Amino acid sequence: MKEKTLTYRVIAFWIVIGAALLWYLLLYKTPDFKFGLDLNGGTSLTYVADLSKVNEANEEAKTASSSVSTTSGQRVDTVNSAKLDIADSMNGLRNIIEKRVNEFGVSESIVRTEYSTYTDEHRLVVELPGITDIDEAIKMIGDTPILEFKLVNEITDPTTGATSSELVETGLNGNYLKKSIVSFDQLTNKPMVVISFNEEGKKLFADITKNNIGKQMAIFLDGNAISSPVIQEEIPNGEATISGVFTVQEAKILVQRLNSGALPVPVSLASSQVVEATLGSQAKTAGIYAGLIALAVIVLLMILWYRLPGLLAALALVIYTGLVLMLFKLIPVVLTAAGIAGFIISLGVAIDANILIFERLKEEIRSGKNLRDVVEEAFKRAWTSIRDSNIASILVALILFYFGSALLAGFGLVFGLGVFVSMFSAMIITKYFLRAIVPTDTTKKSYKVMKFLFGSGFSK
Repeated sequence: MKEKTLTYRVIAFWIVIGAALLWYLLLYKTPDFKFGLDLNGGTSLTYVADLSKVNEANEEAKTASSSVSTTSGQRVDTVNSAKLDIADSMNGLRNIIEKRVNEFGVSESIVRTEYSTYTDEHRLVVELPGITDIDEAIKMIGDTPILEFKLVNEITDPTTGATSSELVETGLNGNYLKKSIVSFDQLTNKPMVVISFNEEGKKLFADITKNNIGKQMAIFLDGNAISSPVIQEEIPNGEATISGVFTVQEAKILVQRLNSGALPVPVSLASSQVVEATLGSQAKTAGIYAGLIALAVIVLLMILWYRLPGLLAALALVIYTGLVLMLFKLIPVVLTAAGIAGFIISLGVAIDANILIFERLKEEIRSGKNLRDVVEEAFKRAWTSIRDSNIASILVALILFYFGSALLAGFGLVFGLGVFVSMFSAMIITKYFLRAIVPTDTTKKSYKVMKFLFGSGFSK
């Protein structure tokens, strides 16, 4: 028995050392927490994706499929492929917008897609911390510049001798773009944009220049002709130069927009919201104070009512708090006001498991058993209630996370993590703390003192 007690004390000792190390790393050696717009300030933009062309293509595919065969297997495959096309379009849209935002150096930005069953709309939500100018935010995301290359044909009227120009589509456009860079004209030192085509575009560009030597090729950007160089020779390397009236900054922005690529589906701005930095800071401070007050009140009540086990539970709760906060940093979790509320509620769930154990502990003490057996029996009998209630809480958290709005998803994630860690805190940390201090010799005078300290409420 004494050997077991020594083992328990060694384990409890290392738990305390690990907790101290955890809090040290949490406070001094890990990145700061990530906060949402409601706590940090910034701009939130919601775009609605126009998937009409995708839906039309899917309808045509389903019609074609049903005309070939009416087996249920083929119908399911067609519907699944339709869903996949929409998912691919939305994922591609998110990735491109994410790339654009990152190129402008906005830290901790969030770009996510969501679907509204009420309006049957696929949406793209862009959150930009620290950006409180909506016009700047919209400009930052911007529209994809339309780059086109067209041949200029000179047409002479045989009767009057007048000449006119005709633009001929070449099929070469920004879809074949591989990359673009800012360069400078060696003669004028003016900025220009050098673009490189992918393999398919390189071959197409080479064929166009080879077959149209001596003709003008007009380069259009967003429908405006910015230059019309004459093709002197075949250009096999797949590079072209856009030399317009650019400032250096304008050339850089054009390169960023060209490199980010075209959007797979059109989008329109549906709503925008700005949270001022001062308001976000106030909400953040209020949330932190609420969490600290909740923790302090719980610790005080646990010690007053459950005495020594309450003190150990309070220590376990401090360790639990460190574990959850470390998870928030490592995942990382973007904390919102709803998320902080979920964390505060999870503190109550964490201590609720200890209350179930300690109430069972009180009943076992009244039955006349020695404290060692009392501790083991209390954890054994309380486990089923703790397990069932926590499983129910985790299921609710999962439902909120997967099916709720962004606000509810943040709450569900934080609450679910808290509940999961609370089981470890109650059933492992608190258990080994109690095992480490429970006396084994019932004949010593200190045993009576420990029995009193293991009691609860106003009983002796």
